Amino acid sequence: MCHDDDSRPPAPPVHGEVAARSDLHLTAADGNRLLAHGARAGTSTGIGVVVMPDVRGLHEYYRQLAARFAEAGIDAVAIDYFGRTADTADRTAAFEFRPHVEQTTADGVAADVAAGVSYLRTAEGGAADRVFTVGFCFGGARSWAQSADTRGLDGCIGFYGRPSMVQESVDRMTAPLLLLMGGADENIPPADAESFAADVRAHGLRADVHVYDGAPHSFFDRSFADHREACADAWDRMLDFVGRPV
Repeated sequence: MCHDDDSRPPAPPVHGEVAARSDLHLTAADGNRLLAHGARAGTSTGIGVVVMPDVRGLHEYYRQLAARFAEAGIDAVAIDYFGRTADTADRTAAFEFRPHVEQTTADGVAADVAAGVSYLRTAEGGAADRVFTVGFCFGGARSWAQSADTRGLDGCIGFYGRPSMVQESVDRMTAPLLLLMGGADENIPPADAESFAADVRAHGLRADVHVYDGAPHSFFDRSFADHREACADAWDRMLDFVGRPV
């Protein structure tokens, strides 16, 4: 897995109010009923993000991350991938996620993301007129894939995703990408991200890459004191990418 039960996202550089947050159930176009967690900014800015978790789905790290985005003035909804296969809402370390990950499909993930986008565009979700995705690990790669699979997005952000998972989607991409990678990630060489971004740019689309030297996979965690500067910089890059709402 990527982030564990004790992981918590670092705070954004701005600290506004969270107007409301709650667990939700959303319904995708194929009828799937998925777990989600919404967080409303105290003052909506017209920007929304769909948060795409790692392989364990909607666990506490991502609920907290939705709230951190709301603090930064961005309405957010974090989604789960396993409504089609899991018979429990438990996403703690006890959850055996691997069989469910193996049953996910690109179409299913896109349908769930679209449900999140639709929610953010409602009054309840913040009535966003610009919507982005942000994902981590498995969700990082799947976030980039939404540039091809979910129409109408304004951009797709991914932390430490595996570019090879979505390489075949490059020629269908329509939304710009932001790739945030750990320079000391033992499983994903930074060169893979650079090569992937170059391919995206060759198709006429913006793809920004930043590699954090010495940072491992899963560095975006407030408990990683050695990587506070990387976390702060990642927040700045995300806020700049979406239009820095506050």
